[in-house]
Amino acid sequence: MSPVLEPNPQDGRKKLGLVLGAILAVTVIISVIATIASP
Repeated sequence: MSPVLEPNPQDGRKKLGLVLGAILAVTVIISVIATIASP
């Protein structure tokens, strides 16, 4: 909310999206590996 903490909201949002996307990708990869590895 504070402009001091976030001088560039667009860049911050892009970075947040990248982090969320990376977490989502890791979760999907782990799920796929678990599915393949499960007997």
